[in-house]
Amino acid sequence: MLLIFSSSFQVEMALVVYLKTVTELRGKGDRIAKVTFRGLSFFSRVLENCEDEARFEQAFRWPIGSQVDGDEMLEIQVFNYSKVFTNRLIGTFRMVLQKVVEEGHLEVSDTLIDDNNTAIRTNISIEIKYQTMDGSVKVWSDGEFLDIPDDCDGTFQFETDSLLSGRSLSSGTSPGRSIHGIPTFRKAGKGVFSAMKLGKTRSSKDDHKKGDDPAILDAEDLDRKAMRLGGGLDPDTISLASVTAVTTNVSNKRSKPDIKMEPSSGRPVDYQISVTVIEARQLVGLNMDPVVCVEIGEEKKYTSMKESTNCPYYNEYFVFDFHVPPDVMFDKILKISVIHSKNLLRSGTLVGTFKLDVGTVYSQAEHQFHHKWAMLSEPDDITAGCKGYVKCDIAVVGKGDNIKTPHKANETDEDDIEGNLLLPEGVPSERQWARFYVKIYRAEGLPKMNTSILANVKKAFIGENRDLVDPYALVQFAGQKGKTSVQKSSYEPIWNEQIVFTEMFPPLCRRLKVQIRDSDKVNDVAIGTHFIDLRKIANDGDKGFLPTMGPAWVNMYGSTRNYTLMDEHQDLNEGLGEGVSFRARLLISIAVEILDTSSTEIISSTEVQMEPVSNISESATGKMEEFFLFGSFLEATMIDRKIGDKPISFEVTIGNYGNQIDGVSKPGSAKKKKEDGGESEEEESELIHNSSDEEAEDDGDLLSVPSTPPMKPVITDRNYFHLPYFEKKPCIYIKSWWQDQRRRLYNSNIMDKIADKLEEGLNDVQEIIKTEKAYPERRLRGVLEELSTSCSRFVTLANKDQNLSGRTKLDRERLKSCMREMESMGQQAKTIRSQVKRNTVREKLKLVLNFLHRLRFLADEPQHSIPDVFIWMISNNKRIAYARIPSKDILFSIVDEEMGKDCGKVKAVFLRLPGKKGFGHAGWTVQAKLEMYLWLGLNKQRKDFLSGLPSGFEENKAAKEIGIQAVPPVSLVYNMKQVFQLRAHMYQARSLFAADNSGLSDPFARVFFSTHSQVTEVLSETLCPTWDQLLVFDNVELYGEAGELRDDPPIIVIELYDQDTVGKAEFIGRTFAKPLTKMVDEHYGPPRFPPQLEYYQIYRGNCTAGDLLAAFELLQIGPAGRAALPPIDGPTDSDRGPILPVPLGIRPVLSRYRIEVLFWGLRDLKRINLAQVDRPRVDIECAGKGVQSALIQNYKKNPNFSTLVKWFEVDLPENELLHPPLNIRVVDCRAFGRYTLVGSHAVTSLRKFIYSPPDKTANNWAHTGDIVVNMDPEPNIKKMDTVVKIDATTDAVVKVDLDDKEKEKKKKKKKKGEDVEEDEPDESMLDWWSKYFASIETMMENLRAQEAALAEAEEREDLEIAAESAEIKADEFPMKGTKPKEKSKDKKSSKDKKKNHDGTEKRPPKPKVDELMVYNKELECEYANFEDWLHTFNLYRGKAGDDDDHNVVDDDRIVGRFKGSLCMYKLPLSEEITRESGFDPNMGMFQSTPHNDPINVLIRIYIIRATDLHPADINGKADPYIVIRLGKSEIRDKENYISKQLNPVFGKSFDIEATFPMESMLTVAVYDWDLVGTDDLIGETKIDLENRYYSKHRATCGIASNYSVHGYNVWRDPQKPTQILAKLCKEGKLDGPHYGPGGRVKVANRVFLGFTEIEDESGLKKQTEEHLALTVLRHWEEIPRVGCKLIPEHVETRPLLNPDKPGIEQGRIEMWVDMFPMDIPAPGPAIDISPRKPKRYELRVIIWNTDEVILEDDDYFTGEKSSDIFVRGWLKGQQEDKQDTDVHYHSLTGEGNFNWRFVYPFDYLMAEEKIVISKKESMFSWDETEYKIPARLTLQVWDADHFSADDFLGAIELDLNKFPRGAKTAKQCSLNMVLKEHELPTISIFKQKRVKGWWPFVARDENDEFELTGKVEAELHLMTAEEAEKSPVGLGRNEPEPLEKPNRPDTSLMWFMNPLKSIRYFIWHNYRWLILKALALLLLLLLVGLFLYSIPGYLVKKLLGA
Repeated sequence: MLLIFSSSFQVEMALVVYLKTVTELRGKGDRIAKVTFRGLSFFSRVLENCEDEARFEQAFRWPIGSQVDGDEMLEIQVFNYSKVFTNRLIGTFRMVLQKVVEEGHLEVSDTLIDDNNTAIRTNISIEIKYQTMDGSVKVWSDGEFLDIPDDCDGTFQFETDSLLSGRSLSSGTSPGRSIHGIPTFRKAGKGVFSAMKLGKTRSSKDDHKKGDDPAILDAEDLDRKAMRLGGGLDPDTISLASVTAVTTNVSNKRSKPDIKMEPSSGRPVDYQISVTVIEARQLVGLNMDPVVCVEIGEEKKYTSMKESTNCPYYNEYFVFDFHVPPDVMFDKILKISVIHSKNLLRSGTLVGTFKLDVGTVYSQAEHQFHHKWAMLSEPDDITAGCKGYVKCDIAVVGKGDNIKTPHKANETDEDDIEGNLLLPEGVPSERQWARFYVKIYRAEGLPKMNTSILANVKKAFIGENRDLVDPYALVQFAGQKGKTSVQKSSYEPIWNEQIVFTEMFPPLCRRLKVQIRDSDKVNDVAIGTHFIDLRKIANDGDKGFLPTMGPAWVNMYGSTRNYTLMDEHQDLNEGLGEGVSFRARLLISIAVEILDTSSTEIISSTEVQMEPVSNISESATGKMEEFFLFGSFLEATMIDRKIGDKPISFEVTIGNYGNQIDGVSKPGSAKKKKEDGGESEEEESELIHNSSDEEAEDDGDLLSVPSTPPMKPVITDRNYFHLPYFEKKPCIYIKSWWQDQRRRLYNSNIMDKIADKLEEGLNDVQEIIKTEKAYPERRLRGVLEELSTSCSRFVTLANKDQNLSGRTKLDRERLKSCMREMESMGQQAKTIRSQVKRNTVREKLKLVLNFLHRLRFLADEPQHSIPDVFIWMISNNKRIAYARIPSKDILFSIVDEEMGKDCGKVKAVFLRLPGKKGFGHAGWTVQAKLEMYLWLGLNKQRKDFLSGLPSGFEENKAAKEIGIQAVPPVSLVYNMKQVFQLRAHMYQARSLFAADNSGLSDPFARVFFSTHSQVTEVLSETLCPTWDQLLVFDNVELYGEAGELRDDPPIIVIELYDQDTVGKAEFIGRTFAKPLTKMVDEHYGPPRFPPQLEYYQIYRGNCTAGDLLAAFELLQIGPAGRAALPPIDGPTDSDRGPILPVPLGIRPVLSRYRIEVLFWGLRDLKRINLAQVDRPRVDIECAGKGVQSALIQNYKKNPNFSTLVKWFEVDLPENELLHPPLNIRVVDCRAFGRYTLVGSHAVTSLRKFIYSPPDKTANNWAHTGDIVVNMDPEPNIKKMDTVVKIDATTDAVVKVDLDDKEKEKKKKKKKKGEDVEEDEPDESMLDWWSKYFASIETMMENLRAQEAALAEAEEREDLEIAAESAEIKADEFPMKGTKPKEKSKDKKSSKDKKKNHDGTEKRPPKPKVDELMVYNKELECEYANFEDWLHTFNLYRGKAGDDDDHNVVDDDRIVGRFKGSLCMYKLPLSEEITRESGFDPNMGMFQSTPHNDPINVLIRIYIIRATDLHPADINGKADPYIVIRLGKSEIRDKENYISKQLNPVFGKSFDIEATFPMESMLTVAVYDWDLVGTDDLIGETKIDLENRYYSKHRATCGIASNYSVHGYNVWRDPQKPTQILAKLCKEGKLDGPHYGPGGRVKVANRVFLGFTEIEDESGLKKQTEEHLALTVLRHWEEIPRVGCKLIPEHVETRPLLNPDKPGIEQGRIEMWVDMFPMDIPAPGPAIDISPRKPKRYELRVIIWNTDEVILEDDDYFTGEKSSDIFVRGWLKGQQEDKQDTDVHYHSLTGEGNFNWRFVYPFDYLMAEEKIVISKKESMFSWDETEYKIPARLTLQVWDADHFSADDFLGAIELDLNKFPRGAKTAKQCSLNMVLKEHELPTISIFKQKRVKGWWPFVARDENDEFELTGKVEAELHLMTAEEAEKSPVGLGRNEPEPLEKPNRPDTSLMWFMNPLKSIRYFIWHNYRWLILKALALLLLLLLVGLFLYSIPGYLVKKLLGA
């Protein structure tokens, strides 16, 4: 039939275009038009001298051979004609022909667009006809029937469900469509799922032509065909209809209901943010004392201060706890700042900050950044560059998130700062500064903020009626706020201001918050809030664009607009929760400019600025258009009885239009731009209610009717009312004016529909996988096929009319990037489709899910246009409940794909309570259910607005307006009515919510259909009721045409309740279903009838709450009445009274099963009503049959059962998916025959307990020969490479004798020279910790290797995809994966320096250390909870908590645990099992179960360390100690608490004796020690020892990797490997073990090889078989039949939890447990794992000389530069052990001579490379705290000043583990030794012991560059404490071993010690000639003086002649 039909299309077909007129042309001239279709163009005649109108009146005809596709385009161009020159284009008109194809005939008039795609005024009008062979319009579109795939073995499956062909999503306005959906027979064409229900859709126009259209197949035929093709399907095949069941749409008249009721956002949740500040580096500044401050929101926490260093080490841990809604949490800013010299008195100076929002952290893998470097920048000076780095861990944990902490190992790779910056993937490491401009233009539609009372008061006082709101806009971004000015008294404020933020780009804060607030003297209130997600207005790809937006209007929603003084929904206005009403809209634009920080005129501060901007034109945001919204209420049911029976009406608003409080009239022509009319309310409402002729404006304009007339509700049942609309359905309509930005919504709609279709397809695939149906890969291929076609369809559609005015830059850029993304997605989908194989389905499914997230992200349009539509239910003038419908969902377009998904369709709308009332139980009850039809579109496109309604109605216009044709109806009257009988087959439900205190419910179901409702019976005390009940609804009247009702009946709502003896029944969940409909003329029989049972997912709020198994059929009652319907069998079961059971054809086919139950014991039963449980019993029930355990006589003495195995037989459905749950209930038998329910557990799926007999043909049985097991399957990384490959090409392997190898190594070492000391560690030096650290390193390596392998695989896949879709040009390859990868490559490249070519890292070969296994999670996680044969069932009691996530177990509801197991199998069982030897019939299938008698066990618990504990004290630390509880015994290790430590190393073991089963739950808790008050619990972990003990994985004592009898790796188990092996073989009935010569052992048919010698303590070798046995044990999983992995020697990491903070980790503890039965020889002493004591060392540093130290001081007398040099050094910290040399005064050259010795004793942990110091934290501390710090020697050079503070000149830090070798001479010593530290060879003082050389001193200059400030010659000598004691030395130059005095020039002495000397130096040096001359002169003068003095005497003498 198909063939006939498609070939008949080849008859003459044609497309005819009749070009009528072109109007509003400019100027005068000759005009010509060119019409193009399918590349063939026709020119019109030339019209000469036309003025503004060209009348072409000309027809063009294209005869066509193949049908026209809806995507094809018609193009008409209009030119100014010129004989000489080329014609000049006036404008173009393009049109997609979809509508034409559907309708066959269309008249269009539209504007032309010019070259820039902008609309011009010129209009064109044309008429188009499309003729098919018989004049009818085509019905099939190609691709609708595909070829049948060749690989079908008899099952026929279509792969496509064409995503966007608009069939299943089409709009009801396309009359030509008749087949909706492609036959996908994956569901055998039955049940709700079968997509193939084809109906006769009536077309509004071509009704007469359609009668004989061969294209409309009868659905019956198709279904029959489906059955035949389906290859005889099993009648019991069932489809697990998930929610999609309801939603698989068939015809076009209805759209999907949304089942999730509760608003998702706005509900507070617990979060914990933990930040570890590890260290800082390269801080800018000299000799600073840095403190790190971590700030989240308002909370600040500080680290301690580190003195005098710019690379401080902190390792401090902070925890912040929050209880807020997710949105609020993720918007909080996390700020890390470094402050210099902060103390009590001064706040310190800010060095730099780093900020990001919490959401960025949460969106990382594992919600954390681990060991990453945050780059600091200075907010006040953006030109400054990087101010340093802080290394930290940040993790954000919500409830139920588990964070995997990467193991702390030696942190070498992380020193590479650039490669490990704290930035999300894809963000470049060099971020630049940028300005973010947020322009706020104006707002409109603000609510009147004051109440009318106040308004009247004000009016009375002031005498004027002003607008009562003073709005301003507030913008918050990256922790900063900016405000506009306040516009006084204005509902339409105009600001025209911009707010400028300066922030790094790309910013690490994702959302920008814009608020309009009302300024008030008392308090400002928010009017509305809008968030802008920067990721949505930018694109970081290579072809991306910076954030840009607008100018565009954003709509704000919030609380309702009736004004009360106290608004209960004020939160909604702050942006918390879903707004329930339109508040205002704001015109805004955003732009970003990257700053060039090098330019001079830049403002360097990051303060927020506010500047005015110029106004923008009206048309900038688009052309104002008149929109028309029409709605019809077809049904209003399920109205909550609490509302009362006052009349109810419904109000519909869009923006402020239709709002009764401040309704809006049409903008007057004078005030075209105003959106809110000025009319007062009274006039407005009068207009609404008394619309009459005169008021209707002359252009036939109509008034809006925004609400339905009030109507009294009628009772449906105990809980609900309904409104009696019957055949008269009220309508509403509203006209409104908005800027025409439909294109934005259209593009969103196309993508949304692709996403919806994709989601539906993926749900199907998951369903198929889940129910293990055949061929999921085909369905996935089909889904991908659809995806790729619809992506290309998007590209063609989205690219058209870009001519709208008001297109912003974002519109253009978004379109480009969406098109690129979609194109690439289409290509990738094609590629992935070709790779989908049976075995890759799951991983490809994951990839495709990413497409889905991507599509949803792209579809969300950041620039709003038309506001959302709100529907309010109003009763008694109170607003009760609302629904919010996005306007895009109901927007009309002539192109199907662009049409909103609910436009012109009937949708079930559920009203809910507003705001916080909607949370919790209140929010889950439906307030009302509406069946509603909505249509929104341009007023001029209005003609089709009714076409999607169910047919069969007459319009009822408002009485007086019959004259006007265009008036929409105020109500519809249906004259067609069909009568049906609905049969609801309610079979059973499972996993329901526990609503009673007993932990069970008494459930019943209530079924609603139309205005009817019925209930099932109440089944008491069960969570898995099997009602097996048929509910019959008679005489259900549905309005509309029969055919449509068949395809698309209304939905059925099923609500489940818990019946309470007192009070109202409690709601426990809800689901939807669609019935299968049978019309009178159809036959009741296969394949459609009888319907099948299906599972429907039950929802409670947003969470799933079980499944309902039911079927629904709707049977039309014809003229013959009910007699003609298929008969119903009467009640078969006399006990149940008149209850009808589900009839035979529908209930499942049953088989006989036997269920065996293993009763082991009960554990941890809590008290019931204060009484202890004493004599419990377990009742097992399944499908009405069951069995009881033996009674436990005294629970305290022995909680195990005496009889182990019992069984019962029961009839169960053959289909495993339909198996009812099995209920386990524990009752306590009290005196006088009373029973109390203790708790219960429902096993929802028995599948894992179904017994499958062992497959004898499997390979492990068939082999008769021996198999040699390949030993080391994974060669251990640590073992020395004893295997050498001779040649890369061959695989020949030679074993090398180890001794040669050692010799070679020694030789090599000698050549290397410096590494001689690094020798093999001596056995005696190794301890348990060596083993532990080696293992951790191995674990880290394995993790790294895994990550690398994953990354490589991803990259390979990406490359494959890229290669296959190479059509995309390489440069614009828009794969998201490419960017981040490059980054990781850069990261690697820095590490690759350390690697050689093949990528393996060159590590020094590691010494061979025996290892253990480190699990970074609990041991039971690795081994399926040790439930290999003994299962633990939690017993619940009490009401279930209403948690958002049901994956968090309600621990408080668990009242105990039942241990046992189940096994079920079909009867009869095959003989051979029961005939096996030793088969004990009493034990059934549980043959090798051990006895459950009490048993004494020694438990040995080893606690290694705890990490990341939650701080318990105010100081942000804790004083942890261990508490161990088991049964009645408790060990409190309180005296050994570890002071102020969040990462304590305990290193202890504890022994406890226990008796199973009484004491089997071990609790290990960490408490915080407090001096006063009680100690607080930090966290605890619980271990079920019994399951471990009995597990066949042998979890009693881990099996070591090697057997040795002494040393650090001594064998711990009292049983030797040979004994263990013998025991295992005996238990498993295996042959063996047989030890053979030459190191062979045979077990079963496997042969293992190993070595046979062992060395004892004295070094003697002797023969042993232990190694061989151990080899077998380590490969036990390879043994056939009984093999399983035995637990190796291990350390497990367990999270610590605190009951007060459920679900949030409080730290982790590393430990392991050994268990030894007391009836075998006692084990040896516990291994010593006490923490390594740090080793005592002494570091001696001799400062010999300095050189080239910069000169600081100026001389008083001479102005010469000099420095008084001294050197300071410390190892642990400045306070602890700083030492200074003496001062070398007055150095003029920067040379200093010291010969001074520093001596630093210190304690050092080799393994961790840390120095350990213990000190009191403050004078008030009670005890010393232990710190671990890196071993770094700091040397500083200072200039001594006598009166002022000494000046710091420079410093060098040497990391004693790796520092650059000193230079031989001062000349060779340069700045590079610091700058290029990474590239230079480094040495470790712990290996070198003694080093001498020159090192540079550095400091930073004003430009933050390093400069050389001096050089020091030093000698470092490291000695152990013992060596130091033997050869002591003195400090400075003291005895013993004094250093000689330095040979200093004499100037360096001190003047007040020896003034004469210094005077001699000061003066003599410079003035000696002057002094000599002066002295000579003085002598001369003296002589002359003496001469003159003595001459008179002489003269007298002479004269007197004495």
